[in-house]
Amino acid sequence: MTGVPAKEIKFFLLNHVLTSVIFFTLRLYAKTLRVQIEGEEKILEYLAREGTILFACWHQRLFGGFFVPRFFQWKPCIMISQSRDGDLISKIVSRLGWIPVRGSSTRGGARAFRVMAQNVKKNRIGAHIVDGPTGPARIVKPGLTALARSANAVICPAVVSYQSAWTANSWDRFLVPKPFTRVLIRFGSFFNVPDDADRNLLEAIRLQVEQHMIEAYEAADSGWGK
Repeated sequence: MTGVPAKEIKFFLLNHVLTSVIFFTLRLYAKTLRVQIEGEEKILEYLAREGTILFACWHQRLFGGFFVPRFFQWKPCIMISQSRDGDLISKIVSRLGWIPVRGSSTRGGARAFRVMAQNVKKNRIGAHIVDGPTGPARIVKPGLTALARSANAVICPAVVSYQSAWTANSWDRFLVPKPFTRVLIRFGSFFNVPDDADRNLLEAIRLQVEQHMIEAYEAADSGWGK
């Protein structure tokens, strides 16, 4: 009797068992969080009018942004890097209701950009981690405005703030909300990107979005008395 190759066993464990364990752990963990969402009705109304939205979020706060189930019916997409960590993350977010698009500014970016634009345009909703995958932190990269132009989408900053969180020793000091803490998800103003916007206008909008996000995140965090 021939045994199962070790590589196949490892593949099964990593791609099925580990993914399932992490997924169900996150689902249970998320149920402990006390999530407050502000501005959700504005988003739902805009989608109901056939509008297209591209959410913008800092990499540091992306954890809390995955749990907004009312948007999953539109099958939102998000770009995930082609790293080994990205392999696991993409499997988990797909089970949460997202469509992962593999690629980043450092690897597979051109193809990922095209697929993201197609998906956002088709499903009318997507999210972009504007300073990922490796920073610099809290600097909006030019890909955001270019993607919004290609997808004919408005940009909507999504502010995620935790009353209490653990801080990772990473380039952006990634935050993980502590169990039973309060989480605020606040959707900000819309930023329109004309389909004929040139490089100078895209840069001007990028700076506007960046400044808005910096101020909006500071305002949200200060609300906890930080």
